[in-house]
Amino acid sequence: MKTNKQRINTLIGQLKGIDRMMQDKGSDCFDIIVQLKAVRSAISSLMDKLAGEEFSSCLCKSDNKNKLKMQKIVTELIKNK
Repeated sequence: MKTNKQRINTLIGQLKGIDRMMQDKGSDCFDIIVQLKAVRSAISSLMDKLAGEEFSSCLCKSDNKNKLKMQKIVTELIKNK
């Protein structure tokens, strides 16, 4: 299983590849869109993983501060989705 750092490095590599594709005038727009969708999916997966880890941590300490923290995370995750 990939670590969060490995996931971020993969995303950086994907974005650099997309940048190269966009600079290459011969690149197919469809291929760029496919790669952008892959990046969006990878970012979404990483966000879900991080949120899940944070929820697990907060649930172990169920005080008001952590409840507010969980509410803030949920609000941010569902905003503009």
